[in-house]
Amino acid sequence: MNPIENILNDYPIIILDGALATELEGYGCDLNDQLWSAKILLENPELIKKVHLDYFEAGADCAITASYQATIEGYQQRGLSEKEAVSLITKSVQLAAEARDEFWAGQPGRPKPLVAASVGPYGAFLSDGSEYRGDYAAGFDELVAFHKGRIKVLVEAGTDLLACETIPCLEEAKAIVEVLSEFPEVTAWISFSAKDLIHNSNGEKIADCAEWLNEQEQVAAVGINCSAPETIESLINEVKSRTAKPVIVYPNSGEKYNAVTKVWGGESSSDQFAEDAKKWHKAGARIIGGCCRTTPEDIRAIAAWARE
Repeated sequence: MNPIENILNDYPIIILDGALATELEGYGCDLNDQLWSAKILLENPELIKKVHLDYFEAGADCAITASYQATIEGYQQRGLSEKEAVSLITKSVQLAAEARDEFWAGQPGRPKPLVAASVGPYGAFLSDGSEYRGDYAAGFDELVAFHKGRIKVLVEAGTDLLACETIPCLEEAKAIVEVLSEFPEVTAWISFSAKDLIHNSNGEKIADCAEWLNEQEQVAAVGINCSAPETIESLINEVKSRTAKPVIVYPNSGEKYNAVTKVWGGESSSDQFAEDAKKWHKAGARIIGGCCRTTPEDIRAIAAWARE
């Protein structure tokens, strides 16, 4: 089953949610931690559900779970057992599904929202900024083993699909696809982080990545996230040139992130983000939302024009 295809057969666009971490910080959470938002699954899970509800009410057709940095290995390093780690990763799917089911009573002009379980890159677990470089010491087999444990938990938790996001290099995408083959009932999107107008974070051409992924049956969409808004239109064109799969984009707000200091700088604007999103849709993106520092207001502004 391909839930993305099911929606796009009836609607011109799927609207994703925006940043989870930004909203959690707005509610008073301290995310300056190696576990990042995965820490809140442990400390205050109901707050995560509240943020999911905020995004559904703003117009999101899909919630991305709080599992980006939630890994069995990461929780074990914090002193939790494997069973406790699995329970928390499972909870990330349950919270999003509960929020969706509480929100959804049938809404005119929009599909029933999806739950996409976030599969962050190996670099997010390392928490050293390498998800924006892809220069891992880990080899292919190690990447496969790393992703397999969490993907198994997320699939068994009943997610609608997987959001394999902020992937810096094609090798990690290939490792994820290798894992997917063991779970033939699930589909996934693969979205890369990008360093410029045509390359992923590791310096590979995004068009080459799209070409390889175009042949992978379980990959439901290909695109870009956690990247600068000004790169997106060019990257859409690059992806579209090599794949017939739907193009997905959810860039950052426009502020700049320093991966060393872990500090954001610059400005963002909901109005500008929504206008940019119009251009991305016109360029060919069928699935659009926001990544770091975006808010429910950004998603509401996209929904305002997208549902006309």
